[in-house]
Amino acid sequence: MFWMDKSKVQADEIPAPEGLPPDVMISPDTRRAGRIPPGQSRTKKWPVLDASGPPAIDLARWRLRVSGLVGQATEWSWDDFLTLPRVKVFADFHCVTRWSRLGNVWEGVSTRELLRHAGGALPPAAYVMAYGYDRGWTTNLPLAGFLAEDALVAFHHDGEPITAEHGGPARLIVPQLYAWKSAKWLAGVEIMDRDRAGFWEKNGYNMHGDPWKEERYGL
Repeated sequence: MFWMDKSKVQADEIPAPEGLPPDVMISPDTRRAGRIPPGQSRTKKWPVLDASGPPAIDLARWRLRVSGLVGQATEWSWDDFLTLPRVKVFADFHCVTRWSRLGNVWEGVSTRELLRHAGGALPPAAYVMAYGYDRGWTTNLPLAGFLAEDALVAFHHDGEPITAEHGGPARLIVPQLYAWKSAKWLAGVEIMDRDRAGFWEKNGYNMHGDPWKEERYGL
């Protein structure tokens, strides 16, 4: 599924981290002299891509679960999730299909905060599998990437609730990897000791997904 969301068109000037409020965390990649990775081009719109369209999610039944190699498996309802400490992150967003949207402000709960509530990762934890509400969709990533200082489970984008087509009510955001690793419609994460391929990874996408190394496809 692909279409172009024109409701949030950016100005020509690239949003910069300078002058942001002190409560906004700055993703390190936004401080690069050149912010567009190899093979990418900037878009001022917000394209919509997913495997099968938005799932129907009832907030009364929504749950987010952290499981696997953690101190204790932990689950939140939507109301409980909204009581957790919030962070704001200024970050760029790079899609493997070669577009980049620069200077997004995400708000939500830090992945580090979520793992802290679950008692932390237990040895030999090294990887994460993210699960979406969209018909069993998954994606894998390194634990270090999941716990990067700019990674979060977001429910606001540029000051507004994230809409369903963009992964709302809550989605994973891992700015330093290609955007398919930032799972939409997040249902849970499993902390693992070994890497396992997720949906797109089983279909040829890279197991890591670093945009600065153009890790688009293959191992």
